[in-house]
Amino acid sequence: MRRVQIAATVALLALACAPDAQARKLGSLEFKTCSLSTPFSDEALPAQCAILQVPENPASPTGRKIGLKIAWIPADKDDAAEPDPVFMLAGGPGQSALESYPQTANAFAETRKKRHIILVDQRGTGESNALSCKEPFDETELPTPQAASDYTRRCLAALSKRADPRFYTTTEAIQDLDAVRKAIGAGKINLVGISYGTRVAQQYAAKYPASTRTIVLDSVAPNSLVLGNEFARNLEEALDLQFALCAKTPTCLQRMGDPRAKLRTLMAKLESDPPLVAYRDGITGESKQEKLTPALVAGLVRMYAYMPLASSLLPLQLNEAANGRYDALMALSKMLGDQMSESITMGMQLSVICSEDGSELKANPADEGTLLGNDFANYLAAQCAVWPKGTRPAGFRAPLKTAVPALLLSGEFDPVTPPRYGEAVVKPLANGRHLVLRGQGHNVIGVGCMPKLMAQFIDSADARKLDAKCLAKLAYTPPFTGFYGWEP
Repeated sequence: MRRVQIAATVALLALACAPDAQARKLGSLEFKTCSLSTPFSDEALPAQCAILQVPENPASPTGRKIGLKIAWIPADKDDAAEPDPVFMLAGGPGQSALESYPQTANAFAETRKKRHIILVDQRGTGESNALSCKEPFDETELPTPQAASDYTRRCLAALSKRADPRFYTTTEAIQDLDAVRKAIGAGKINLVGISYGTRVAQQYAAKYPASTRTIVLDSVAPNSLVLGNEFARNLEEALDLQFALCAKTPTCLQRMGDPRAKLRTLMAKLESDPPLVAYRDGITGESKQEKLTPALVAGLVRMYAYMPLASSLLPLQLNEAANGRYDALMALSKMLGDQMSESITMGMQLSVICSEDGSELKANPADEGTLLGNDFANYLAAQCAVWPKGTRPAGFRAPLKTAVPALLLSGEFDPVTPPRYGEAVVKPLANGRHLVLRGQGHNVIGVGCMPKLMAQFIDSADARKLDAKCLAKLAYTPPFTGFYGWEP
């Protein structure tokens, strides 16, 4: 098996280094063989890559240019592909589409049988002039507003010579997408937006309806949503649903008790006396010592709540902590925190949030006492007080009203974009349909039979005729009742 892996890697490297004879054209763009990889995996996928130069400031076409990194994953039936490709729009804001795709590639397997997949690193992410804040900061606790401001100023100073952050918002991004559409010679495109990518898809469909054939919105963020204001409430509601599974599982209830009560007790202890924990680094295996803080646990719980399979571990881990065993909780918190920091381009995220949401960020007294409280909103507000802001167009907050066929997807347990968001967005969509996937979290296009349903929708451009009965087979993930797993 090892020899096969080495041979495959050598083949991919040879492909990536192939001469210009391997170049292919799509529309007016010349693509060269490349491979797509992610920081979370050693696997790489073959693709075709190109760069499209666009003005940083659309109002100044002769000014500084940005090279947009584009990847093309050809359809299985390359020579007979449909003329309308699929654009996958990454989340975050701040994720690279080219780095995100390998993790979701299986979700597009059915769609690729007939259509090309196009990935564009949104300006400010990946290899499209990434607005990366390279300086690390202490993630063991949320900084004070002053510390947040100071850190943001240093990041801004490091970027000032090569970027104007005012022009890295959703508004410029959808203009870039349309420039790519024209460059590859596509009359219409299909959009698959994931999380923040659903905001991009809605804004594109509103501005370029004639160029939009279908839209798939996975984990829907309404145009009216102020990113950051509802994170605390949404997480509490998702945790209530997920922890309720333990109460309904006799063995979990007997062995683990009430996960919600144990979480409250743990957070209170960490606030008053955070323990020094010896643990083994989950990536390097190195032995380390560090204090377990409320911020580390809150971050872990929030990220695990995105994925029901991972959240099924929480009752067990909270029970371990209640018995004074913190090492696994610490190792998981640090590993997940490191991975997430590598996947989000902070400067681009600030350009989007501060320009589009910053003026409406506010603390909510009702969130005091929740796991996240108001720290997240206060932290963002402090950063946005420093970060340069672009212009949010009039009508940006208006709900999308269009006849463009739309398929909306939500996970029942999603802690950041709950099903009620999808329900609100689908109402004014004349040809829209909303599916809620039982027991699922955030980003659901790859779950169960969803890849097949998505391909059928994009083929037919009719969400209402989809036979979605296959989703009834989705089962809830039982909570772990021991390190060996859950009860059979």
